[in-house]
Amino acid sequence: MNNNSEWITAGYSTEAVSNKVDLVSEISRLKREKNAIIMAHYYQVKEIQDIADFVGDSLALAQQAAKTKADIILLAGVYFMGETAKILSPDKKVLVPDLNAGCSLADSCPADDFKKFKELYPDHVVVTYVNTTAAVKAISDIVVTSTNAVGVINSIPKDKAILFGPDKNLGNYLQGLSGREMVLWDGACHVHEKFSIEKIVQLKRENPDAKIIAHPECKKPLLILADFVGSTAALLKYTIENEANMFIVATEAGILHQMQKSSPSKMFIPAPPSDSTCGCNDCEFMKLNSLKKVYLALKNEFPEVHVDEKVRLEAVKPIERMLDISAKLKL
Repeated sequence: MNNNSEWITAGYSTEAVSNKVDLVSEISRLKREKNAIIMAHYYQVKEIQDIADFVGDSLALAQQAAKTKADIILLAGVYFMGETAKILSPDKKVLVPDLNAGCSLADSCPADDFKKFKELYPDHVVVTYVNTTAAVKAISDIVVTSTNAVGVINSIPKDKAILFGPDKNLGNYLQGLSGREMVLWDGACHVHEKFSIEKIVQLKRENPDAKIIAHPECKKPLLILADFVGSTAALLKYTIENEANMFIVATEAGILHQMQKSSPSKMFIPAPPSDSTCGCNDCEFMKLNSLKKVYLALKNEFPEVHVDEKVRLEAVKPIERMLDISAKLKL
């Protein structure tokens, strides 16, 4: 077993695990013994989704973190999701399988730079996407997810100007739906930025009955082309309820696992990126997590997420405002 300093350098527990270890059984045992819950995002590998106690999008994960009775939360996603869980549940031990599982969108918005940007617009309500660091949330007025963003924006009085960050694509989409002009931070998700319109159009030609569905983090031309635009959870719901039997899915390919489980007779085609011959578009950070890392994180209770208490006390306010608005709107 490697010592703790080596674990910290790696960003995850690097202990060797025998091939004879039944990871699924051991994870179940550790959950029972430690009163732990595993929460996984839809973009995780299917093996993690299948052993998770709860699978959802960012809003659902935040809601679950706020109400869980577990002593330990293992958040299988990316680091800002672990931070959000810790902000909402400071009395819980929050673990992540790999500290290196970051987020390109959160990284595109450093807190110091965003603070300077915010100071240019002192009269604006600062609305930030959940894909941000705790430090950015701490200087925000309201946090949103793609599930509740429209409802939150519409809840802000019309006479209030809005600053939105960090996702410019989501911001542009929200402006179109709400009719509100917003000052936008220039950030984007590397996964949703690189879908190929040309390849998607070709897929549509080859499969004319297929519905194109897209996440609002995608670029505007793709959103115009799509038959339906929605959050990860909304995309899943659409594929269940829609009568179509084939869907071209423009978001991170991990969601296809839940779509296929929910609608086994339907076909789901991952929208391809422009920079690869591969037919899928995976988030390299989400895919850093594995069953082995989940097992070792529960076993060693490492890596643990820590949020400075001063930052946490400020960051929890805009998240709670979001949750309150979501509850009122029944989102």
